[in-house]
Amino acid sequence: MKAVILSAGQGKRLLPLTQDQPKCAIPIHGRSILEWQINELLKFNVSPIHVVAGFGAATVEIIISKYDNRHAIHALYNPFFALADNLISCWTARHEMMDDFILLNGDTLFETAVLERVLAAPPAPITLVTDQKSHYDADDMKVVVQGTQLMRIGKTLPLEQVNGESIGMIRFQDAGPQLFRSTIEDRVRQPESLKQWYLSLIDELAQQNHVSTVSIKGCTWAEIDNPADLQHAETLLKPFST
Repeated sequence: MKAVILSAGQGKRLLPLTQDQPKCAIPIHGRSILEWQINELLKFNVSPIHVVAGFGAATVEIIISKYDNRHAIHALYNPFFALADNLISCWTARHEMMDDFILLNGDTLFETAVLERVLAAPPAPITLVTDQKSHYDADDMKVVVQGTQLMRIGKTLPLEQVNGESIGMIRFQDAGPQLFRSTIEDRVRQPESLKQWYLSLIDELAQQNHVSTVSIKGCTWAEIDNPADLQHAETLLKPFST
């Protein structure tokens, strides 16, 4: 199992912290967000790890250089990061999507139990990682799940149908990598792809019954989009920082 981490964005909602560094380089209890992610992946021997960089790519490369070569951590440069959304970051990494892999948003932090549960989930071509809470806001990537099958995913789904949210992690295995990669290659031929999230493809594949889910309810995780999220993540991760 390898990993692809999407870390090309600046994170403008976190300015001025991201004025001269990408979001993934923001430190939390002495480690950058990217280091938190890499360290968790390495606990389970997930390797190689491919980090899609864009804004502040040199900083990402410095972070990666801290790791021993045997861990096989590489940066992939997305030259369109300032013009396009994360679908193009996935396109940048498409050649690393030939075998089983985990796709991870560059602003998702998680405790060890999360990845343990994901790797132990029943086999499926595409497995979206979800959680639940009492209410959802406009910024949440909401999901509609029946049993373990993903029916829809998106930020604007009708709230009366929503019963979970994506945490920004997906496992691809068996036929899943090829299915996702071919869908990416088809979509990028369309002009609107520059402004699309890769999860729009997952929504499309879900409606074709290709996507399963695994719940990590009860586990600790955080998505960092704004200063309030960062403060929340610092609190959540404090017990794991020693």
